[in-house]
Amino acid sequence: MSGPENPIPQPAPESNRIRPAGGTENSWCKAVPGGTGITTLALLISKPPDIQHLQNVLHKLQLTHPILNSKLHYNPTTSAYSYVIAPTPQLQIQQFDLASTSEILHSGINPGNSVSDFHLILEHELNRNTWRDPAPLSDLDLFFASVYNLSSDDKWVVALRLHTSICDRATAVSLLRDVLRLMCAETEESAEKEIDTAAEIRLGIEDYVPSEKGKKAFWARGVDVLGYSLNSFRLSNLGFKDAQSPRSSLVIRLQLNAQHTQQILSGCQSRNIKLSGLLAAAGLLAAHSSKGLPAHHYEKYAVVTLIDCRSTLDPVLTSSDYGFYHSAVLNTHDVNGEEGLWEMARRTHESFTRAKNNNKHFTDIADVNFLMCKAIENPGLTPSSSLRTALISVFEDPVIDHSNEMHERLGLEDYVGCASSHGVGPSLAIFDTIKDDQLDCACVFPSPLHSREQMQELIEEMKRILVEGSNEAE
Repeated sequence: MSGPENPIPQPAPESNRIRPAGGTENSWCKAVPGGTGITTLALLISKPPDIQHLQNVLHKLQLTHPILNSKLHYNPTTSAYSYVIAPTPQLQIQQFDLASTSEILHSGINPGNSVSDFHLILEHELNRNTWRDPAPLSDLDLFFASVYNLSSDDKWVVALRLHTSICDRATAVSLLRDVLRLMCAETEESAEKEIDTAAEIRLGIEDYVPSEKGKKAFWARGVDVLGYSLNSFRLSNLGFKDAQSPRSSLVIRLQLNAQHTQQILSGCQSRNIKLSGLLAAAGLLAAHSSKGLPAHHYEKYAVVTLIDCRSTLDPVLTSSDYGFYHSAVLNTHDVNGEEGLWEMARRTHESFTRAKNNNKHFTDIADVNFLMCKAIENPGLTPSSSLRTALISVFEDPVIDHSNEMHERLGLEDYVGCASSHGVGPSLAIFDTIKDDQLDCACVFPSPLHSREQMQELIEEMKRILVEGSNEAE
């Protein structure tokens, strides 16, 4: 017997509305209240944005990607987090007019004319921690949008802010491109055609790790956790300027012109070295140089490399699968300052490659998460209670982007995507993009643990090393 032609809709199963956070997601949920894991996309535009159209676009994306429409629930009994998927989008764009934007710009520490208003708004958004005090009786939104009107030259900043547990860098890049594409749609109807059918609610990365790649004996896990712990006491760090005061995340941009960018990319290609290895090497050499150590004096530094695992999961995921599907590999390096850039880059790249080929990015997920949470719970286990777990973090592959008609139509003049790191994390987190054939890195650091002047000098030294290396690339 066939059923009725129009059956009464049934409520979605509980599993479709509430999903427990996975191991990596749970770690980020613990990290964000302390200040690490506030993902921010800031766009500088020269044309007034259509606020209602933008809000409609964001609502459509929330329906297409349910994780963007979720709320974070904290259970104090189990100290566990879960995602509650809201039935309808609730996001409301917060608008700041000239007066309120000006008040924000003048309320923080102004480092002088070298930092633009756009840059200051980016830093302001990185430090808007909606999740600082997880409340057991209320669910917290994970996605926010703001528009700031800058007094200078009639420009606006559109800022999207997300909880990192639902937004890794691949998600942020896809979100940016989807927003630009839909904002350029001529009508609401054409925007609807651009939207794919609603994606299913994906699980955490641990549920998709191929069984043959994630296996690890119990004793091996214990040995590795012990090894990570012991190595952490031998690591060197940048000098801390103020380890006591409350912290925030600040940003310095490292930019190279097209010529130098092409030279270093060609050098990487000819040597079979990834750009991430070169950036890590420049950071290691610059850090060692900043200490004014005697010749041949070795220091041990840690580098964390973040990997987008989507293409190697089971089932395979794509950039359209929003969420956090990155893993991390931690390597240590002895540096004496006498190494050349390309020699150091070869070492950093080869050690990372060996670890990845041995599936450390899968087998060590639980170990890295465990140690991250232990550092959050016991800051005293880190030097000066700084919560520093590495000198530098890089991404395995850069984001590559080119200006196009959409950018021109929206008046997009600049954009930056990065995440806060002033809780647990590295002293320098590098978010690299190649825009119109030019390297553009957003370098995030914890202040006042490190001062802007200190990090500006470090990044200028990195740039000098990269430029000299570009001239030697061939």
